[in-house]
Amino acid sequence: MSTKRDYYEILGVDKGASEAEIKKAYRKLAMKYHPDRNKGDKEAEKKFKEASEAYEVLKDSDKRARYDQFGHQGVNGQGGFGGGADFDNMGFEDIFSRFGDIFGSGFFGEEAFGGGGRRGRSRGRKEPGQPGSDMKIRMPLTLEEIAFGAEKKLKIKKQIKCDECSGTGAETNSDFETCGTCNGMGEVRQVTRTMLGQMVNVQACPNCAGEGRIIKNKCKKCSGEGRVKGEETIKVNIPSGVSNGNYITLRGQGNAGRRGGSAGSLIVLIEEKEHEHFDRDGNNIYYNLTLSMPDAILGTEVQVPTLKGKAKLKIDPGTQPGKMLRMRGRGIKGLNNSGDGDQYVRLNVYVPEELTDKQKEAVKSFKDEENFDPSNLDGSEKNFFSKMKDMFG
Repeated sequence: MSTKRDYYEILGVDKGASEAEIKKAYRKLAMKYHPDRNKGDKEAEKKFKEASEAYEVLKDSDKRARYDQFGHQGVNGQGGFGGGADFDNMGFEDIFSRFGDIFGSGFFGEEAFGGGGRRGRSRGRKEPGQPGSDMKIRMPLTLEEIAFGAEKKLKIKKQIKCDECSGTGAETNSDFETCGTCNGMGEVRQVTRTMLGQMVNVQACPNCAGEGRIIKNKCKKCSGEGRVKGEETIKVNIPSGVSNGNYITLRGQGNAGRRGGSAGSLIVLIEEKEHEHFDRDGNNIYYNLTLSMPDAILGTEVQVPTLKGKAKLKIDPGTQPGKMLRMRGRGIKGLNNSGDGDQYVRLNVYVPEELTDKQKEAVKSFKDEENFDPSNLDGSEKNFFSKMKDMFG
């Protein structure tokens, strides 16, 4: 697909759809365009893969958040955010195995639609134990850290692998026996017949919780869990240009799984701290500089703060309030090398509220000078300053 359609449009759901609604919508399309129902139909094959790609992204809260913010670019595998699979070039078997929650064993029945049991066979236990849960943390970042990227170290309290049993949950490797209920398959099946053929309901074995094996002698330190409460220091690389609300997913850094199961993910939510000097708009930053009346009239050179420290800025004579000066490349380095932003300096002029008699006389001496009379401005200048006043309040 050279031009990708909107994933929500493909599945026919709203952007606020729940996980259950997204799953239901995909299941409906998968059944409609399933290859066993559409032998040799290339258009159906295309729509089946298109729906699978949409489901791959929208079923994952992290990928969905990136897609909502960045569109297809946010999930195409660029930069530090990771991406989705190439469904255009993926075989049907890979798609079926990828979405076990949708296509479990006997999705259409072992004999229905010419399947011949090809996908009706039991998947069996893929790995021991049960996967660990994901974790979410908030990471406050300064504008400087966002502008140039940063490496942060976090101390996380979580479930970690038991070092006594290496995560197996058993005293020794010989303390396992095959589950008698599922014969080591980790799942039990119930077959019912419908007008469409056999429907096979596959569930995790209740006796071994889907593991296919039973522990005879449990590890005393973790009581057979294969994990204990602990703390780990985790390194997080922050790419430049991230925004408030962005996610970074660290696979395998969440809670450890039970009895050797894979660890969950650690999802880092970016929070942008308010800056002392700058306002941010995309990759550009804005700074308000207040000048004295003499400096605005005569011109000067000042030091202004930037994200890299102080920098000189030249103020031309006769500078008007509201003028905006641009400092190129002094903004934020864009995400995925999307370009550097600039720093803009808004100029204000301070008017003192109280004057000495001597100061008043000095100001009065200029009052009637021609170039101090604003009525001498032509219409275009008045219009310009009026616009600037409206723009900057």
